[in-house]
Amino acid sequence: MARVIAVSNQKGGVGKTTSAINIAACLAAAEKRVLVIDLDPQANAGSGLGIYRGDFDTSMYNVLVEEVPITTAILHTELKCLDLAPSVQDLVGAEVELVSAIGREARLKEALEPVQKLYDFIIIDCPPALGILTVNALTAADAVLIPLQCEYYAMEGLSQLIKTISLIKKRLNPGLEREGILLTMYDRRNNLSHQVEQDIRAHFGDEVFPVVIPRNVKLSEAPSHGKPVILYDINSTGAVAYMETARLLIRRNQARIAGRQRAEKGSQTKQRPSDHQ
Repeated sequence: MARVIAVSNQKGGVGKTTSAINIAACLAAAEKRVLVIDLDPQANAGSGLGIYRGDFDTSMYNVLVEEVPITTAILHTELKCLDLAPSVQDLVGAEVELVSAIGREARLKEALEPVQKLYDFIIIDCPPALGILTVNALTAADAVLIPLQCEYYAMEGLSQLIKTISLIKKRLNPGLEREGILLTMYDRRNNLSHQVEQDIRAHFGDEVFPVVIPRNVKLSEAPSHGKPVILYDINSTGAVAYMETARLLIRRNQARIAGRQRAEKGSQTKQRPSDHQ
């Protein structure tokens, strides 16, 4: 089953979409099967992967509002192992249209069930808000990855997001975990970046990814060419940082799977004596 990771922060401009598409691309480059779900009505994940509005007829709007099978919305990208379920501006209306829908918080979770065995990772790019779309993402996800810009105002919104995650965990998704906090737009020449990093690491400890994503011209340029940074300039500091982030996610997932298998094997061993009695 795919590891479903929601990339979420209600504050815009923190590198959320950049992180979602570049982590996904790096996972795909490591030959992991990856699906990106674009839940942001701005549809930047699609354009960042070279897919534009005229390239498709079915989007996540149709999947969530009209309950169209998600398989009809999935598109292949330039990377062999990377697929995309695209967004459109109409998704803004989903916030209103789903208000009275039965089971509205679980629409995405139900939609993903038929494809979860087809992928190793499903990465959800959430909108910069804590509305019904983000609630759907957090209800469907196994974990939340939080991109955090290394600036003061970005820290202010973090507590509200963590409260929302706790509420979703309590009411809708008991298995929801925090994958971690990824520091983005890090400027080594800026004292504020260092201060934010120190404060976040002091407060959240190992929850903060050891790698930081630097401010990098190539990362900014890549989306305008419709490419993730590893296809635009694989030697750039941004590409190297996202590749290391992806490697860490793969190692964690492998350890998680191995632990689950050991637990299942131990459970079967305990049951055997009673089988012979």
